[in-house]
Amino acid sequence: MTIRIGKISLWHVHAWDYIKQAQEHEDTVMAAVWDEEPERGQEAADRLNVPFYASLEDMLAQEDIDAVIVDAPTRLHQEVITSAARAGKHIFTEKVIAATQAESDVILKEVQANQVKMTVSLPRLYTGYTATIQEVLQQQLLGQITYVRARLSHDGAITNWLPQHFYNLQDCQGGALIDLGCHPMYLTRLFLNQEVTDVNANFGYVTGKDVEDNAVATLFTASGAVGVVEAGFVNSHSPFTIEVHGTEGTLLYGTPEPKLLIRTKAAQGQYTDWTELSVAENVESAFNQWVSHIQHDTEDSANMAMAIELTRLMEAANRSAKEGRRIRLRELTRSGE
Repeated sequence: MTIRIGKISLWHVHAWDYIKQAQEHEDTVMAAVWDEEPERGQEAADRLNVPFYASLEDMLAQEDIDAVIVDAPTRLHQEVITSAARAGKHIFTEKVIAATQAESDVILKEVQANQVKMTVSLPRLYTGYTATIQEVLQQQLLGQITYVRARLSHDGAITNWLPQHFYNLQDCQGGALIDLGCHPMYLTRLFLNQEVTDVNANFGYVTGKDVEDNAVATLFTASGAVGVVEAGFVNSHSPFTIEVHGTEGTLLYGTPEPKLLIRTKAAQGQYTDWTELSVAENVESAFNQWVSHIQHDTEDSANMAMAIELTRLMEAANRSAKEGRRIRLRELTRSGE
């Protein structure tokens, strides 16, 4: 079965990366393009040698389109993803699901009602270092987890390689945190492995853009464990970093080399000094998993659960920075409230 894919927008910087994944997969082909900017969409369609549709409704009405890849501005996610779901198209989308929990609820209701398969691109969930860290945590080699920190940053706003539309607050619904910070956010939540009750965030505007280019968010839990999420567009040579600390030991990744180090008191004499752990192979990509779910009529419940949580945490962080206070997640509005 060949899955024919329509492209919903090339707004995001990773749009062509996902197109490449579709081209490289033996069971998927790019079949159509729609874009909210017709000139950009027509250019992409010409490059792909597929039809361009000026109307999203017209593209979604095509019976030979089975699925879509969504790289539209965050502000359009509710509109375009619900339209795709109602048209019976399977959905692979760039993170976040939407800017708010209420919008996410509307989207998920349509996805479930129309029984389409949806996967959100959360690529660092499927890396070898994530799998290895989870294995260590499952073995309780760090004791009770007390502190998790994850950082991802680049210099896109000071060397001007990020597209200018990434600084449009209306389109993006945020800046460094909702874009780049998604990855350390879902990893921090994963490694905490417990419910986050409150979020406090602080944003910096180093380059004076409409969106933040320097951000930190603190996640609080009932146990007292704390998570710290950092992201920025104004930092040169800032390594991707993970720290996981517990009552018995610590894991470090990327300080600055991409090596995973452990030191613990809970391993029966092992790892009493800093020791490098072998990192597992990456697992299958989110895109490939999505294709498999379509083919085998299975569900990606873990991916969707984390994507839902990511949306909630991002909404809380944005509200916290805007209102200058700590936000309880139970304050967030659900659809219909």
